[in-house]
Amino acid sequence: QVQLVESGGGLAQPGGSLRLSCAASGFTFSSYAMSWARQAPGKGLEWVSGIYSDGSDTYYADSVRGRFTISRDNAKNTLYLQMNSLKPEDTALYYCAKDGRKTISRDYDYWGQGTQVTVSS
Repeated sequence: QVQLVESGGGLAQPGGSLRLSCAASGFTFSSYAMSWARQAPGKGLEWVSGIYSDGSDTYYADSVRGRFTISRDNAKNTLYLQMNSLKPEDTALYYCAKDGRKTISRDYDYWGQGTQVTVSS
């Protein structure tokens, strides 16, 4: 069955960095676009970034553009999110999601359980 397992979250100081990973299994990872989304305490789900199935194109929310970088290793069935210049407002539970297409449609059919990121001094 499809599994998406996030890791790499934790506590970071403002201005610091973290790298999230999402290990995928149970489907042909290289055939589907993937995304990261987050949910801050008391707020709704926010889409953060997406990447095409072959990694040829990436997209970012305005709130993270220039600070976060999405990437994927199709040989390792793993999605990444490099987060730099972290801000307290980046504190959230971060999820990876499988798109239903090769390009980003935001029609997600599977989600991971999430990894917590807390940015605080």
